[in-house]
Amino acid sequence: MATLTSANHDRDIAGMTYVYPVVSRRAEGVSVGVNLNPNNACNWRCIYCQVPDLKRGGPPPIDLGRLEDELRRMLTDVVHGDFMVRRVPEGMRRLNDVALSGNGEPTTAPEFPAVVDLIGRVLADFGLLGRIRLVLITNGSQLGKSRVQAGIRAMAALDGEVWFKFDRATGAGLRLVNDSAIDPVRHYRRLRACAALCPTWLQTCVFTLDGQPPDEAEVQAYLDLVARTKREGVPLGGVLLYGLARAPRQPEAGRLGRVDEDWMVGFAWRIEALGVPVRTAA
Repeated sequence: MATLTSANHDRDIAGMTYVYPVVSRRAEGVSVGVNLNPNNACNWRCIYCQVPDLKRGGPPPIDLGRLEDELRRMLTDVVHGDFMVRRVPEGMRRLNDVALSGNGEPTTAPEFPAVVDLIGRVLADFGLLGRIRLVLITNGSQLGKSRVQAGIRAMAALDGEVWFKFDRATGAGLRLVNDSAIDPVRHYRRLRACAALCPTWLQTCVFTLDGQPPDEAEVQAYLDLVARTKREGVPLGGVLLYGLARAPRQPEAGRLGRVDEDWMVGFAWRIEALGVPVRTAA
């Protein structure tokens, strides 16, 4: 395994099917990822996605026994071995979380609630409950399903946290960026439902398209969305605002670029002015 960097989130880096380590900009340390979509299938197709050969669909059946074995082996190396010294740059040698993320939408797996229970059991055996977080990185599209709600509710009992994707706040913007027919009103309801079940952060990717950052109409619609969460008392932890650190692998890749630092700082300032904390990763 190579030395980890924030620019390399290769899901195969540890030679495992489901478990992989990353150095995460947003976590500011090491995140142990759990990939429930090893077939590179997702129900959305975000144009900035870094997954190669991405296809529409859901995951294959999850081998829970293999997942547990891989997670235990990885945590043994990270917690009790010399993994941090061998593979992690100085300044990032801190285990921050176990993250349900990967190469597609994790909550499309029917086994999602069972995976949450499995991770909770493993974290308890390693004495990590209450010391590190269990994070779900999700597009939120499955929040209407009772099994997904049950899994997220179980996460809350494990000191879990959800990062809920809301990249744009207009229907046109969501269709463009996520390449899916997403109703922003319905998606807002999903966000509100998620935040009622488990501590939740709004996660938003910003980038230039054909050399231009999101236009003022999109920015204002997003600010209106954030203001609405404040007005309606939606208990968000804040906004995770991030840019492109790794090369997109979708057909639009050549049209995308990083927003400049001044634009990112200005956008974050406008969000914070609404009384909502922001964490940025350019």
